[in-house]
Amino acid sequence: MTDYKFADLFAGIGGTRAAFSQVDGYEGECVFSCEISEEAQNAYERNWGESITEHDIRDVDAGAVPDHDVLLACWPCPSFSRMGKKDGFEDERGMLFFEIVDILKKKQPKAFLLENVKNLRSVNDGSAFQTVKSHLTAAGYHVYDEVLNALDFGLPQHRERLILVGFREDIALTRDSFEIPTQNGNPLDTEEKQRTALAELLEDDPDDRYEASEKIKQDRRESVEDPDAIPEPSVWHENRAGDIKPRPYSSALRASSSWNYILINGKRHPTVREMLRLQGFPEWFEMDDSNRSRARRLTGNTVPVPMIREPAAALLDEIIP
Repeated sequence: MTDYKFADLFAGIGGTRAAFSQVDGYEGECVFSCEISEEAQNAYERNWGESITEHDIRDVDAGAVPDHDVLLACWPCPSFSRMGKKDGFEDERGMLFFEIVDILKKKQPKAFLLENVKNLRSVNDGSAFQTVKSHLTAAGYHVYDEVLNALDFGLPQHRERLILVGFREDIALTRDSFEIPTQNGNPLDTEEKQRTALAELLEDDPDDRYEASEKIKQDRRESVEDPDAIPEPSVWHENRAGDIKPRPYSSALRASSSWNYILINGKRHPTVREMLRLQGFPEWFEMDDSNRSRARRLTGNTVPVPMIREPAAALLDEIIP
């Protein structure tokens, strides 16, 4: 029996849906989905067995969206990201947030969970974030926000994201003050834990096509002190300044960046399966590895599943008797 219905906006490959589906004791039904990327649509439909309902959210009639209990949305982040131009709501992609607000106003689901980059809190001196919160509040919701890091949820990836959870004003919370969980009981808070988790997700015998060029490998070795003394496994990260930093975890997966910005042990690119594991996707989730650029875009644009699962569980506990 279905316990709740949800709408999956800016669905990507279904990372937020995967997180909600893993919450024990609750069965959800997707009644509406929206995703503009054809690549993501194909991966979503192949893994979830359902066609995306609508492609462009700007074409959606908010009033025609089926009734639902929970709205999920990870709207585009380049407008607010440190890696982007930080144009905020002056960027058309940032303006897509107001499509979410329109659906919330007209459909009034019991709750929502939204995701964006940490930098949304500070871009434009914090005015963009205040705009977000004020519009969500005006739509009739109590809003809670927290910056979460995938490292605190058992994933060897430093990925900080802003999570917003909202409850319709008439929803009586079981606690005086709702709190978004900031870890799942398995935080990777030591180098040993981080390196162990990284080792567990790496493939034993990756295909040779993931190997970096000899020039890149040599450049990496020349960019660090005593490369042979760096513990393995490690992920060698190249930042925007060109500095190389080996770490026992991955930096945030990105949809677009230098092809060599992260290398396993300074030698090879992560495989498609490893990128999915870094985001916490289940092993049954399939992604074609014939096009690594496409796989990198899709995994870089999704969410860390365990990091979303904990807020999802807390949300559902509040709205389902």
